Amino acid sequence: MGEITTLIRAASSGDERAFDRLFALLYDDLHRLAHARLKRGRPITLLDTTSLVHEGYLRFVKAGELDVNDRHHFLAYAARVMRSIVVDFARKRQTDRRGGGALQVTLDTEIADVIDGSNDEIIRVHEALEELKQVDAELARLVEMRYFGGLKVGEIAEAFGVTERTIERQWQKARAILFAAIN
Repeated sequence: MGEITTLIRAASSGDERAFDRLFALLYDDLHRLAHARLKRGRPITLLDTTSLVHEGYLRFVKAGELDVNDRHHFLAYAARVMRSIVVDFARKRQTDRRGGGALQVTLDTEIADVIDGSNDEIIRVHEALEELKQVDAELARLVEMRYFGGLKVGEIAEAFGVTERTIERQWQKARAILFAAIN
């Protein structure tokens, strides 16, 4: 059993020092997730990459429990937390300045690299993802990891315990369902 898995188990049991050590060991991975989420030119929130990672840490601490099995599950959970943070900030900005105008949403296979900075798009994708979760929770988790977490197909396949080709097929299916829900 690796150090990270050992720390995850200790943190799941409530060991705060293990959680802090786990967070420190995975900081670069968390920073990469945050960077993938925020890397477009137009900022989606007032958060920068480091702030998003730190806000995620605070939400982890506030939750008080960690229910993951390994490094990939931890990063998938972190992607979900970052999604929540970004959606909360987008909603706040949207309520601060209500505006109209329909935006076109494109979900392509490179979505993690070309996320639009629009608050409206973030919220629409979030709402469509919530609907998808009611139909197929695994597909919703895949989209969360890919779109909001910026994880690569190989990383997601490893976390799900399936082949990359299976993830690619599921990604195509999820994109089609989300496209229909958004439009």
